[in-house]
Amino acid sequence: MKRKSALPVRLQYAVVLLLLASGPALFAQTNIWSTNPLAEQILLGNYNPADYVASTVISDLPSVTGGIHARVSADSLKAYIVRLSQFGTRNTGADTVSATTGMGAARRWVYQKLEEFSLANEGRLVVSYLQFDQNICGMGRHRNIFAVLPGSNPSNHGVILIEGHIDSRCNDECDVVCDAEGVEDNATGTALVLELARVMARYTFENTIVFVTTTGEEQGLLGARAFVQYIQSKNIPLRAVLNNDVIGGVICGQTSSAPSCPGLNHIDSTSVRLFSAGSANSQNKQLARFVKLQYIENIRPTATVPMIVRIMSPEDRTGRGGDHIPFREKGYASIRFTAANEHGDASNGPDYTDRQHTSSDVLGVDTDGDQAVDSFFVQFNYLARNAVINGNAAAVAARNVPTPTGYSLLRSSNAGIGLLDVQIEDPATIGTYRVALRTASLDWDTVFTLSGATFGTFPAPPTGALYVSVAGVDAEGGESLFSGEKFVFITGAVEPEAEPGKNITLLQNRPNPFDEATWISFWVNQAPEYRQAQILISDLQGKLVAQLPVDIRTGLNEVLYTHGYGVRGAFAYALQIDGRTVDVRQMVFAN
Repeated sequence: MKRKSALPVRLQYAVVLLLLASGPALFAQTNIWSTNPLAEQILLGNYNPADYVASTVISDLPSVTGGIHARVSADSLKAYIVRLSQFGTRNTGADTVSATTGMGAARRWVYQKLEEFSLANEGRLVVSYLQFDQNICGMGRHRNIFAVLPGSNPSNHGVILIEGHIDSRCNDECDVVCDAEGVEDNATGTALVLELARVMARYTFENTIVFVTTTGEEQGLLGARAFVQYIQSKNIPLRAVLNNDVIGGVICGQTSSAPSCPGLNHIDSTSVRLFSAGSANSQNKQLARFVKLQYIENIRPTATVPMIVRIMSPEDRTGRGGDHIPFREKGYASIRFTAANEHGDASNGPDYTDRQHTSSDVLGVDTDGDQAVDSFFVQFNYLARNAVINGNAAAVAARNVPTPTGYSLLRSSNAGIGLLDVQIEDPATIGTYRVALRTASLDWDTVFTLSGATFGTFPAPPTGALYVSVAGVDAEGGESLFSGEKFVFITGAVEPEAEPGKNITLLQNRPNPFDEATWISFWVNQAPEYRQAQILISDLQGKLVAQLPVDIRTGLNEVLYTHGYGVRGAFAYALQIDGRTVDVRQMVFAN
């Protein structure tokens, strides 16, 4: 006999609504712990570095970055991806008992590979699961897999994290039966993490590096949320997060979440996108710029196939998200690496024909009928180049170079020539510094080197806004992570001087021209009283395209405008306060 509920139907419905509205908070991760206590002690900085010293210590920057560049193997990456594709599905809620299929078999294989890499490198990788309890797709217990490479200087302990999610999915996020090989999304990211663990375990870094594959990404970034909750609860000094998701495919689908592909079957194997939150003075954008700078200076001069590293305006593709976001939400510098082209936007509607989030996200096709894939959807050499960009940046970030504690600026001019005076505060007396200048781009326009002094004068644009940040440099040329940015305006003060009768200055959007999204900024000397303020965007015929509500506060104000992909031409944007237009500028779409 079926038992009836004690609750009236209407009350049952209200309870369901309450549970749905409660969202992740009600079903949050609990009982989060490292299955290997030694891994946790290393993350906490409680270890003797002599226990993990290599027989041959390789720590100088040229040898390390050059070694990473030379040793990352496309063949190894291919082998990992082929194996990951053979588990049938890696859905977060899939079977954990089978030795051959499902999430359990996949994560045990990853764990085993990390232990193999450790054994091949004198036991220097300490491997663990991060276990947590949460009801995801009917499964109550889950495991991220991670390996810790202990730093040589725990007295100044810091952690760099390289990450990619292992789980896959079909249309239904909890379909645990569908064959979801998840090759592009995200066997590519998992393979990249594995390959860097193999390659980098040979080298010695002052900071600790952690190689992580997470679960539950497809159900709401849940494995990453568990990991960042663990990091925060243990007060582990996490300095940077490099997340890799959909990182090896080169073919554009019929659909793709903007900003992405020019059109169906377009190929791009020479550029990679870096997504990160914020704009001016964002530690996430600063990390993206740092990654790009390290690639340009350390890898590109000897690269057989040079890569274009594209710093994107938004935190992720339109309407999408990734495992870097939970870390950013908790205040850690984090970015996402994603391939230039994606095969789909995961909309999975009736007319959806792309591979992402379907059972068609596979290795490739058999073109000659010999029952073996010979035309691959992932380009393994491209994935290898993206792995090198990750590994090179992590290697420099793990050198433990202190960022200067502060700096002051004075903007001046001499016969129409812009000059910038920079005074650096550095109790550590590093002795060499980088000074990065940025105007209307998301990239640094120029990065100067200042040696043997803490004061320098640098050429700067004679007009317009300027964003400035600094870093320390060690004896081998390795930079620290860069400081937060400071803002300088055209008048020579550290903030714009208002024109007579004008208290607010609308600045040029950044980047300009731009592809899918851009930051619109304005400077306020003193916040006025107002009822409503907005940015109005229109075409040059005066047709209104968008209205963006804004809050006005003293200092720099910013709003991200996301237009969408596939538009070209000039548009106007205006700041309007209580129906009065304060200022107008133009911007250019170029995608």
